[in-house]
Amino acid sequence: MIEAKNIQQLDLNLLKIFESLYFEKNMSETAKVLYITPSAVSHAIKRLRSVLNDPLFERQGQLMLPTPACQRMAPALIDLLEKLRQVLQACGEFDLATTAQTFKIALHDAIEPIVLPKLQLILAEHAPKATLASVKLNRDDMHKQLANHQIDIAIDVARAIKSPISHAVLSSDHFCVLMKKDHSLKNQLNIDNYLTAKHVAVSNRPTGTVIEDIALLQLSLNREVAIRCQTYFSAKEVIKNSPFLLTLPSMVASQLLDETLIARPVPTTMPTIYKHLYWHQNTDKDDALIWLRSQVESIFKR
Repeated sequence: MIEAKNIQQLDLNLLKIFESLYFEKNMSETAKVLYITPSAVSHAIKRLRSVLNDPLFERQGQLMLPTPACQRMAPALIDLLEKLRQVLQACGEFDLATTAQTFKIALHDAIEPIVLPKLQLILAEHAPKATLASVKLNRDDMHKQLANHQIDIAIDVARAIKSPISHAVLSSDHFCVLMKKDHSLKNQLNIDNYLTAKHVAVSNRPTGTVIEDIALLQLSLNREVAIRCQTYFSAKEVIKNSPFLLTLPSMVASQLLDETLIARPVPTTMPTIYKHLYWHQNTDKDDALIWLRSQVESIFKR
């Protein structure tokens, strides 16, 4: 039995570290998320172990895995922490003019130039003390990042999601093809020479299917990818000096076009690309994040 005195003297900051370690399963990653040192994480868990009389987490390689007792306790504890956050969020009215909140948005770097400048202008006018943090989109961890308050919202293509993640359609888009202005196919691009041409793909993974190839495979079509770039801005520099083609959403293409490049329709019917806004349902009543979501939606409607 845990002594009541120990519970009364428990530092609530320890529970925040516990929650993060439970999700991250790694002390270094927890330290990064909370902007503290790994030794501070280790010290906090040591204190919790002493109070709760259980190891809580056991090391297995690089992972810190919860003990059975921790597994039993964590869901209820994390739920209570979330309810506490909601209570605190509801305390006092959200004031745009005075809030110093940092809004954290996860999005692909290709649409960062589309969203961030416009959103910063909105903040400068309505919430001058607020700040923005653009976070690299990590599709595998998006659900966890939203639940763990590492990000407030995410912007991504349509994907399978389930409660407690909510979503809304921001925009629909179509694919187009970018090529250098004097490309031999600029006036005669068809499905045959499109498929036999060499292409540039954009992905931060060294292998794997990119979004436009998924769309082509649905049509039983294959193309040859000659080079993979990490960003569309690098891909732009590649095609400016080569006969390669770059297939991408027209919204992104509009940010890259200059006097050296031209855009052409993809010479086949491809599925529409939908951009979605994602957030956690535990922020449904957070006035600050309700306002943020509405501003992002307004940017895509303009």
